[in-house]
Amino acid sequence: MRHATLQPVWVRITHWINAGAVALMAGSGWQIYAASPIFPVIHFPPGMTLGGWLGGALQWHFAVMWILTANLLVYLGWNIASGRLRRKLLPLSLQSLASDAVAALRGRLGHADPGRYNSLQKLAYWIVIIDLALLIVSGLVLWKSVQLPLLRTLMGGYDNARVVHFLAMGLLLGFFVVHVIMVALVPRSLLLMLRGR
Repeated sequence: MRHATLQPVWVRITHWINAGAVALMAGSGWQIYAASPIFPVIHFPPGMTLGGWLGGALQWHFAVMWILTANLLVYLGWNIASGRLRRKLLPLSLQSLASDAVAALRGRLGHADPGRYNSLQKLAYWIVIIDLALLIVSGLVLWKSVQLPLLRTLMGGYDNARVVHFLAMGLLLGFFVVHVIMVALVPRSLLLMLRGR
């Protein structure tokens, strides 16, 4: 019996590139953050950081940002061109979100069809896509603030862009934690992302 491929090769490749890039960006970002903390009560132990010092962390961050950005553009471009984005993440309604949220709180959210996302998954993926775009835009302001004055102004200034960048990374890492927990609860989803079916 032949099994249908639910996660195409390009989805799996971009997924794992994204996972690695986000891990490297977070580790190097925490080292950069340590040089000038926005919130002094938040501290990242050296064992969680990447780069060893500010210069090393910046080199990692600037190198990996191109991988993350290119990967996101490939992922979005292919999803839009193939129609997969519309098929997988739409429709999305308040009614379906409320219904799935209640089912999730009761522990009754079904996962019978691994090829179909429930409303909470759809919302989470939309949030992640928007969050990654916000990370890239705020990161551009931090990297080239003088060269991108309009973007800096739209972000509310350099210092505000730092806060937005930090909070957006926090949101992305929060998604990552929930994502890993859900994979542990529904291990078949890991197999889908490894072998496509």
